[in-house]
Amino acid sequence: MRMQLPLISTSNEPHSGGRSALTCRFRCGDACFHEAPNTSANTYVGDVIAGALSRRSMMRAAAVVTVATAAGAAVAQPVAAAENSAGSGTTTYKPGSSKGARGLRFAAVAPNTADVVTVPDGYQQNVVIRWGEPILRGAPAFDPDKQTAAAQAGQFGYNNDFLALLPLPGERNRQLLVANHEYTDEVLMFRGYDSANPTREQVEIAWAAHGLSAVVVEGDRKSGKLTAVSRHPLNRRVTATTEFRLTGPAAGSELLKTSADPSGRKVLGTLNNCAGGTTPWGTTLHGEENFNQYFANAGRATDKRYGIGTGASERKWERFDKRFDVAQEPNEVHRFGYVVELDPYDPTSTPRKHTALGRFKHEGATVRLTHDGRPVVYSGDDERFDYMYKFVGGKRMKQGHSRAVREHNLSLLDEGTLYVAKLTGDSPAIEIDGTGKLPADGEFDGSGEWIPLVTATAKGAVSHVEGMTAEEVCVFTRLAGDKVGATKMDRPEDIEPNPHTGKVYVALTNNSNRGVGTNAKADEANPRNANKHGHVLELTERWNRADSTKFAWSLFLVAGDPKDPATYFAGFPKDKVSPISCPDNVAFDPYGNLWISTDGAQLGYHDGLFGVATKGDRRGELKQFLTMPKGAETCGPIIQDRRVLVAVQHPGELDGASVEKPASTWPDGPGKLVRPAVVAVWRKDGCDIGV
Repeated sequence: MRMQLPLISTSNEPHSGGRSALTCRFRCGDACFHEAPNTSANTYVGDVIAGALSRRSMMRAAAVVTVATAAGAAVAQPVAAAENSAGSGTTTYKPGSSKGARGLRFAAVAPNTADVVTVPDGYQQNVVIRWGEPILRGAPAFDPDKQTAAAQAGQFGYNNDFLALLPLPGERNRQLLVANHEYTDEVLMFRGYDSANPTREQVEIAWAAHGLSAVVVEGDRKSGKLTAVSRHPLNRRVTATTEFRLTGPAAGSELLKTSADPSGRKVLGTLNNCAGGTTPWGTTLHGEENFNQYFANAGRATDKRYGIGTGASERKWERFDKRFDVAQEPNEVHRFGYVVELDPYDPTSTPRKHTALGRFKHEGATVRLTHDGRPVVYSGDDERFDYMYKFVGGKRMKQGHSRAVREHNLSLLDEGTLYVAKLTGDSPAIEIDGTGKLPADGEFDGSGEWIPLVTATAKGAVSHVEGMTAEEVCVFTRLAGDKVGATKMDRPEDIEPNPHTGKVYVALTNNSNRGVGTNAKADEANPRNANKHGHVLELTERWNRADSTKFAWSLFLVAGDPKDPATYFAGFPKDKVSPISCPDNVAFDPYGNLWISTDGAQLGYHDGLFGVATKGDRRGELKQFLTMPKGAETCGPIIQDRRVLVAVQHPGELDGASVEKPASTWPDGPGKLVRPAVVAVWRKDGCDIGV
C-alpha cells in the first residue's frame, strides 16, 4: 500500500509509484529507493515457455468449484469450462443489453482532487470512527495537545487499513468492527515533531497507535449510518507491546529466541499490519508487511533480503528499546513478518503469529475451504520482484462454538503445506515486448504451479527446499522462494478468491523498476516495463479445487488510462470504463463483482474505490464508486448489501505537511488535526448498493 502523486511538495526528487517523500519515510522506510531485496537469478515467465502446461487443456477439464457458504461450510457446485480465456468466462459485450452489471448500477464518480470523500449521486456517508476516539473503559476523549501512551492504548489506533465486520448474535443492528493500524505518521501526529530526536512519550504513543482495534458498531435503522459503541465489553486494543504467541514449525527455534524470551515462543507486539482476512471459524487474520523499517543496525545477508537497514531507523525506536536494534537483539526481527490471528470474540485471548504461513511482507491473508473443509490461505509479498504464496491446511475445520471446537480451529493454520507460485506464459517470449501490447493469441495468459516449500504436521515439519531446514524455510521464506525458482511479480498485494466462482484475483500494484537497468524485464504475467499502473491477475485452480497445485491464469485487468493502448479491461469497451491506477486491496460484493481499492494513482487524481464485473456480458465493466481526500489511500473495503465501508488511511500525507502546515483538513475541517478514519456509505433511499 503506497500513495498518490503529491499535490504539495518541497522536494525536487521524484518518488517511485507516485508516493510523496513523507509516505516513503513512514509507510515503508524508503523501500523503493533501495535496491530491490530480490537479487536472485530465477527464471522468468518468458524463458520457460517450452515447459508450459496448456492452460486451455487444463480448463477443458475444469468442472467443479468449491464455494464456501455463509456459514463457512464447503459445497461443490458445477461450473462451465471456458476455453477461450484461462477459465475467464469471457463473453461479448452487447451494447444496450442491460442497465449495467447488477451491483454496479450507480453513476460513476469522476476522477478528482477534492479534499473530501466523494460518493455517487444518491448516496450518503458518515465517519464511523476516527483515530484517537476512546473505545475502552477509562480512555479519555482525544486531545491532540495532551496525547499520552496510556490514553492511546484505550483509543482507536492510527492509519486504519484492513477492516472486518463480524456478526453479533443477540445484539440487534450491531456488528463487531476489527481494524488494522498499519503505521504512524509522527510528523502529522505531534506538534513540533523532531524526527532526529523523538521523545520517549512520542515513541510510546506510536507503539500504542500501532496494532489492531476491535470495536462494536451500531447501524441506524433508517439509514446506512454506523456509529462506534464505546466501552463495549468486546472492544479491544492490540498494540506494539501486547503479548503474542508464536506457533507452527519455527516456534521455539533458536532463530526466534531472544534475551527477553529464551523460549522463542512469546513476542511483544505486531507491526505494520496491512491487509488481512476473516476465517470461516470466526477469527480475523492480519498481515505484518513492512516490518523491516522499524529495525536498525542490521548487516546479515538474510537481513538484506528483507530490506532491513544497516543504520538508524526512521523512528529511532532502537534508542528506547534494544529489541529494535539488530546488533543487540539479532533474532527479534525474525519474530515479525507473519500472519497474525485474532479471536475478536474473546478480548482476553492471546493473539497468534503463524510461522507455518511463512515470513515475508504479508499484504494480507484471505481464506477459503477445500472440498473437505481444510483451510487455504492466500498471501502476497508486497515487494518489487517478490512472490505469491498459498498455504493448504492439513486439518478440517470443525463446526460449533464449544471451547474444544474453538481451540481446534485456532490450530488449523499450524499444520499444512506452504507453497509459492511459478507462472508460465503460453506466448513466445518475442511477443512480450514490454509495452503492454497483446500477444498474437489476444491475451496475456498461461499456466502455473504451486511449488511446495514446507509441510508441518503434528509429528513435526519437513522442508521441501534443498539446503534449508523447515525452521529456516518458515523464517527465511523469501530465500526459500528464491531457491525453488518462484516467479518474480510486480508487487503482489491482496489475493482473494471469489466466493461465487472460486476464481482467485491478485492485485499487482506496480513496479517502476521492471525492465529498468539490469532488473528483470517484462514477462507475460508482468507485461509492461516501468510498470507504474499495475494490473489484476485472475487464477483458476485446476478442477477449481482450492488444494490443487496447478492453475491457469490470465490478466483480467491491465490498469491505466483507458485511452492508453497498453490497458485492458477483460475485453470490455475501454471508452465505457473509469480510469484506474495502482490496484491494491480487493473485495467482493454479494453479486460476485470485484471491488478494487487503489494506492498511488499515477494519473494525476486521488485514489479511490472501483467496482468491476467479473462475469457475463458486462465482464470488465469498471466504475469508480468513491474518491479519497488529499494524500489518502483507499483501504479495507467491505461491500455489503446496503453499505460500503472504507478506511481512509494517511489523509494529508504529502510532502512538506506537518501538524503546523496541514496538507488536508479532512475529516473535521480547518483548524482541526487531520485524522485517519473509517467511512460508511449508503443509498439515500435505503435500497441495496448498485441495483
